[in-house]
Amino acid sequence: MSSIPAHANIQDSTAKAADSLTFEAQRARVNQLLDSRSKRFGEYATSLEKKTGVFGLFKTKKDMQKSNDILRELVINDNNIFLETRKLLDLKDAQSERYQKLATEYDQQVSAYMKTINKLQNENDKLRGEISQLQDVDQGSDNKLFFAIVLILILVGIIVYLYLKHKPKKLTV
Repeated sequence: MSSIPAHANIQDSTAKAADSLTFEAQRARVNQLLDSRSKRFGEYATSLEKKTGVFGLFKTKKDMQKSNDILRELVINDNNIFLETRKLLDLKDAQSERYQKLATEYDQQVSAYMKTINKLQNENDKLRGEISQLQDVDQGSDNKLFFAIVLILILVGIIVYLYLKHKPKKLTV
């Protein structure tokens, strides 16, 4: 049987579910940004090869500007990837810290239970010793009582014997 209160288990499982959902949502955001980056990088590679100048032999200023704009978007996207990845790592760290804290709490509870068990075992041993002593004393008292009763019966027997022996005899008339 678990010694952890039911409401603590419910709160813990709710917190785990919320953490998992938050972590998965954050991971989905990072994956979406990575997919976007891959797509934009493909567009950038295409724009570098694209030449719309005279007879398709030269790059125009517009072509270079478009390549620069895509590259700028890639840098912004990369920055967002770094930020979202940092958030993801922070969530993972927070989750690890929470698990570490729970492990520490459970260790403390187990230690407290072990101390309580040891204390109760020591108290039990002490009480067993006292019971043994009381039984020995009680046994000695029973023996003394038995000898006292036997002695009284012997004395009563002697007194009756002596009385009957020394009793004046009745003379019959």
